[in-house]
Amino acid sequence: MEILTPKTTRRSTRIRVEIPVTVTSLDRMRPFSGQCVLLVVSAQGCGIQSPQPLQTETPIMIAGIPGGASVTARVANCVPLGSDGKSFLIGAALYNHGNVWGIVNPPEDWKFTAQSAPAGPPKGQAEPAPQLNVNRKSWPYNLFEEGAESHPGRK
Repeated sequence: MEILTPKTTRRSTRIRVEIPVTVTSLDRMRPFSGQCVLLVVSAQGCGIQSPQPLQTETPIMIAGIPGGASVTARVANCVPLGSDGKSFLIGAALYNHGNVWGIVNPPEDWKFTAQSAPAGPPKGQAEPAPQLNVNRKSWPYNLFEEGAESHPGRK
């Protein structure tokens, strides 16, 4: 029996990166704090390589983003990378969507989220982190070579 579902469209383009960060659970019942690596970022979230699994819906803080920024998110999913149980891919959904990664000239579909963002930082808070200039030939954007990634369902 064939099951037909509507074609899902991605809300925003993903950018492959390799950025070391610190991920900390904000739930005292699910303690975790450790060094992880951002592998993919978008205007709605990110993919994080972690040495430990995290339960879905766990609120987390991601610190050490370029420019010294930190953001909060929730764990949307967690899957093992390989069968040895030493590495996990955590999908995190940002609580506040937008270009929190500081990427200069983000993809066009990231710009809709900037309209809902405040014009500047609230009084008493620091200025936003400096913008990153995405040069796919330099770190942290050089993780994958062109054509080294496959997309299921894309031709």
